[in-house]
Amino acid sequence: MLFCPCALLNLVYIGIFIGSLLIFALIFLVIILKQIISKEKNKRLATSSQQCIGIFHPYCNAGGGGERVLWCAIRALQNTYEGTRFILYTGDKEASPKQILSKCRNNFNIEIDANRLEFIFLNQRKWVEAEKYPFFTLLGQSLGSMILGFEALLKFQPDIYIDTMGYAFTYPIFKYIGKARVSSYTHYPTISTDMLRRVANRTLTYNNRSHVARNPFLTWAKLSYYRLFASFYGIVGRCAETVMVNSSWTENHINSIWNIPLKTHRVYPPCEVSHLKEIQHVPSSDGNIYILSVGQYRPEKDHPLILQSLYELRTLLERDEELWERIRLIFVGSCRNDEDLERVQNLRDFSRHLALDEHVEFKVNASYQELIQCYQKSLIGIHAMWNEHFGISVVELMAAGLIMIANRSGGPRMDIIETSEGSQTGYLADSAEDYARCLETILYNSREQNDKIRNAARASVDRFSEVEFEKNFLRVVGPMFD
Repeated sequence: MLFCPCALLNLVYIGIFIGSLLIFALIFLVIILKQIISKEKNKRLATSSQQCIGIFHPYCNAGGGGERVLWCAIRALQNTYEGTRFILYTGDKEASPKQILSKCRNNFNIEIDANRLEFIFLNQRKWVEAEKYPFFTLLGQSLGSMILGFEALLKFQPDIYIDTMGYAFTYPIFKYIGKARVSSYTHYPTISTDMLRRVANRTLTYNNRSHVARNPFLTWAKLSYYRLFASFYGIVGRCAETVMVNSSWTENHINSIWNIPLKTHRVYPPCEVSHLKEIQHVPSSDGNIYILSVGQYRPEKDHPLILQSLYELRTLLERDEELWERIRLIFVGSCRNDEDLERVQNLRDFSRHLALDEHVEFKVNASYQELIQCYQKSLIGIHAMWNEHFGISVVELMAAGLIMIANRSGGPRMDIIETSEGSQTGYLADSAEDYARCLETILYNSREQNDKIRNAARASVDRFSEVEFEKNFLRVVGPMFD
C-alpha cells in the first residue's frame, strides 16, 4: 500500500493549524486573566494604600523544616512591618487557621499573631502532587504549580510575593501578570546538576528507575528531558528579584542553573538551637542506648538505609550481645498524606524482615514535647539523606547534645559537620557499613571523647539560630519594602 505524500503534508498543515490555535487560545486566556487581575488589584489600591505581602506555601501544615522557615519568616515580618497586611496561600483546606497556628506553636514553639495573618485556601493543590504524574513528574508538577499560582493570584493580588517552597514556575505569573515584586526562599532546586550527572552515569536511585538506568536510549531521552527542563527552570527562576538559598550546596546548584549570583543570598534556615542547647542528657531508666532519627517520612530521607545500618551494627557487635540488646532506634517524623503513612508501614515491615522490630520504634506526627523527651534520652543522632540540601534536623540534634552521624554529601558535609581531628563536631558516612562503623566507634568511645565532640558541636550551631535567620532574612527582603 502506497502512502501519499500529499496526505502527510496535509497532516503537517493540520498539526500546525491546531498548534497555532492552542497558542493563540493560551495567549488570549493570559490577556483576559491579566485584565481581570489588574482590575482587582487597582480596585484594592483605590480603597487602601496598605502594603500587602503574599506568602506562597501550599503545605504550611506539614510540620517539616521548610515550615519552620515559613513561620519564622512570618514572625520576623510581623515584628518588623507593623502596618502591613500578610496573606498566606495554602492548600491545607482540611485544617482551620486556628488549628494550623496551634500546630505551629506545638511543633516549633513559634507564636504568630493570628490577627495579622489571613489565610487563602487553594483548591487546586492536587496539581502539584507527584502521584498525579507517573511520567514526566518534574514537568507535570511545575506546570501544576502554575495552575495553583493562577488560582492564588486570582484570589488575591499582593504587592510583594514571597515563595517559601521553591515553586519557581509561579514567579513569572506574579511578576508579569500580577505586577508584584518576587522573592524566593529555595530549600532544594527542582532539578540539579547532581541529578543530571546521576542520570548520565546511569546510577540507580529512587528517582531514576532501573529500567531507565539500564537502557541507553531511555537514559539519553531522560537526560535530554532533564536538560530542557533545566533551561526552563533557569528562565523562570531569573524572574525573582531576590533569591535566598539555605546552604552552600543549594547555592552552587541555583547559581549554575539560574545564573544570577548577585541576586542570590545564602540564608541558613532557622534552627531552635538556644533552647535545645540547654537540654541535659538523661540516661533512660531502662538502661537502653537510644539512636534518634528525625525527619519527614519521605523517600529521599532514606530511612531504609538507617535500618540497614542497624542491621550491620548487629553484625559488628556479635561478640558483645549484651551491648546489642541495649540498642534502640527511634524514628520521629511527620506524614503529609496516605502515601507517607504507607511508607511508614513499609518501614515497619522492613524492620521485621531484618529481625530488628524489637529494637526499632516509629513515632508519627509526634508533639514537640515528645520530641524533646527523645532528645533527652538519646545518645546518637542519625540522618541518611543523600545530598540533603541543608539539614535542620542535623543541626538540632547536635544542639540537643547528640553525637551526629549524617550522609557525606550536601549541607551536612559542606556547612554543618566538621570531621577534622581536634575540631570534630560529628561523623559523616556513605554506606550502611560506614554508618555502622561510626555507630560502633561512638558506642566504644570514652565518655571524655564523646563529650569533646558534643561540646564542639553545640558551640558550632549558633550560626544557625532563629535569631540569625531572622536577621539575614530581613536583610535580604528589606529593600523590597522600600
